[in-house]
Amino acid sequence: MKSEVILHINGEQRSTVIRQADTLLVVLRHLELTGAKPGCLNGDCGACTVLVNDTPIKSCMMLAIETVGQEITTIEGLHDTAIQRAFVEQFAFQCGYCTPGFVMNAYALTTQKPDADEETIRKWLESNICRCTSYQEIEQAVRSVLVQKKR
Repeated sequence: MKSEVILHINGEQRSTVIRQADTLLVVLRHLELTGAKPGCLNGDCGACTVLVNDTPIKSCMMLAIETVGQEITTIEGLHDTAIQRAFVEQFAFQCGYCTPGFVMNAYALTTQKPDADEETIRKWLESNICRCTSYQEIEQAVRSVLVQKKR
């Protein structure tokens, strides 16, 4: 069974037809928002992380129908944020596949917990996996944004 729904994505209303069983990840990619990456498809890797009402969510684990009436932000909805610049400045990526998910998670961390300590940073970043081992650079990117916010 299919339904026509309106999703609020990156500040825009997007009309689409979905099946009740479609994950948010599948629908986003159907809408040509391909920044959220399919990785494990079971919630382990975090490559598909988006924000739903400013909370990091693994879009492979959420049904699209659950997001009707919610605010969805994808990597395409961020524009020249401090965390994006920090990822570039700190070389916090290698192959880049995991980067959108890490950026979304780190963006939420730096906006919601501007006083985050080392343990909080590590705890938040545990939800994402980088197979190329850029963890130190990613943590440094987060730290650099938090330091800027304290100034």
